[in-house]
Amino acid sequence: MGEARGLARVGSRVASGVSWGAWPSREALTRLGVPRGRVVLDHCMIAGLSVLVLTGCYTSGAFHGWYAPVPPIGFGLCVVAALRYHHTTLDHRVAASLGLLSVIALCGLGAYAAGAPTSATVLWIVVSVMAMERLPLPMGLATVAVLVAGFVEADETGVLGAGITTAAVLLAGYSLRLDAQARGAGFQLLAQERLAREAEAASAALAERARIAREIHDVLAHSLSAQMVHLEVARLQIESGAERAEILKLVTSARAMAREGLAETRHALSALRGDMVPVEDYLRELAREGRAQVDVTGRRRDLPAEASQAVRRVAQEALTNVLKHAPGARTRIRLAYETDQVSLEIRDSGPPAAAEGGRDGLGSTGSGYGLRGMRERAELLGGSLDAGPEGPGFAVRLRVPA
Repeated sequence: MGEARGLARVGSRVASGVSWGAWPSREALTRLGVPRGRVVLDHCMIAGLSVLVLTGCYTSGAFHGWYAPVPPIGFGLCVVAALRYHHTTLDHRVAASLGLLSVIALCGLGAYAAGAPTSATVLWIVVSVMAMERLPLPMGLATVAVLVAGFVEADETGVLGAGITTAAVLLAGYSLRLDAQARGAGFQLLAQERLAREAEAASAALAERARIAREIHDVLAHSLSAQMVHLEVARLQIESGAERAEILKLVTSARAMAREGLAETRHALSALRGDMVPVEDYLRELAREGRAQVDVTGRRRDLPAEASQAVRRVAQEALTNVLKHAPGARTRIRLAYETDQVSLEIRDSGPPAAAEGGRDGLGSTGSGYGLRGMRERAELLGGSLDAGPEGPGFAVRLRVPA
């Protein structure tokens, strides 16, 4: 949820950056990502304009005698206002930003009233460019419109010169604004990509936790529940005074189940570590224990962990059911590597005539999980599992993408 909110926040900032009446993005208003050469060039331009303003004041002859300290004081006030303007625009404070620009514009008006039109024009140009670059466009245009009268009054060529100055100011300020917005949009997209990657990593971690939980549940729920049933029956027989041989048989079965559960837990842990034997080798090992026949077709390849575990669990469950409900039946295991999936079929010949009995298929393990859990696992992977009687025996077929 946190990642989603972060993506939405970044997306809204990107969208707001292109709105006519919006502020430039915070990334655009900072110097983040500005090349060093551009920074040096900007500093040189600021230094040149500063020299031009101060020399214009003194060469005009308006500031001499007791008025000589006025230009440095006024210029210092403009510098402080410009520095504060940088912070107020970062905070999107309209009134404070316009007030600071007014301070610089009034210093220009004072220079013009004292007889230094060049210094006044430079200061007004700086105010106009700053407004166009950092304020919402309607406010920037309004600021330039207010200062047009000053350009007309201070320019010796009259309206023509003032028009050229105004056009240059608008072009320069808007070009700087577009450049800053493009740079800011690049950093916003990088932030959005980083948030997306973090969200993907969090989602992958949750999926991995779910997979680990499912593996542990598949192994322990099957093994422990079966052991509990056998031990509970043994307890009841002890209380009822049953024969020692019957009780020993139940305890021995529970111990065998515990041994099998431990072995399966080790297999699951190996799978989670990515260190496990190939599927066909695992099936042959199961087949030796259950006296089954294994056939493998298709081009062998490494399977994804989820698909590999599904094949192993279904094979184990099906062979367990054969041993429980059709002891002595002939069993055949077929594993086929297909183009975009892997299929597994376990088919038995059915119980001998003397051992014929009911067979519940999907619920036959005694744990309440059985092949139903395997079917759910297959469906989660986008595959399928079919199980049911077929002729005298029983067949289980699994297909999973791989």
